Amino acid sequence: MHETIGDIFQDALPPRHSLIRDKACGGDQRLPLFYTVEKSRATEYCNVDLLILKNNKIRIVVEIEESNVKPTQICGKFLTSALTNYYIHNSKNNEPIEMGDSVIFIQIVDTSKLVRDKTSKFKQWKALEESINKIIPLKNSKITLYKLLNTNHLDDLTSLIKEMTRSTKNREKERLAGDLSTL
Repeated sequence: MHETIGDIFQDALPPRHSLIRDKACGGDQRLPLFYTVEKSRATEYCNVDLLILKNNKIRIVVEIEESNVKPTQICGKFLTSALTNYYIHNSKNNEPIEMGDSVIFIQIVDTSKLVRDKTSKFKQWKALEESINKIIPLKNSKITLYKLLNTNHLDDLTSLIKEMTRSTKNREKERLAGDLSTL
């Protein structure tokens, strides 16, 4: 599943964006995120599955959950990523690549083991996505939008990627307009 999703992201990637994949997604490295520009085991908080960069800044972080799709696991992956600021790897000469001003976190959960009529996971995930979006951005975090998708919607992933990689300026204008419309 990881490699398939990596391929979908690669195929849908717009111009002037680059994709970095971890080994499970068809790449050749781990994707460590750090909370400071110092690269050390003490400052590394997590490894993610995919990163989309634009202008040498992180724009989208992707995490894929195949086995543990419980809220604690999902939230833990989100929070450790939200607490970080840099991707640092020897493939980039150990130069810190920082998060952009407005980063999207996409989490994709596997539904292959679920029986749709006998599980509450889909409702739970929808509620979890809404709950996380209500509390972001967290203090000192650059993640401004959270999307929780499931593998039943992989066909929609290409259009979502294109939508998500539009300019940060347009996304911020739309978000502000949405916030104002609820007043």
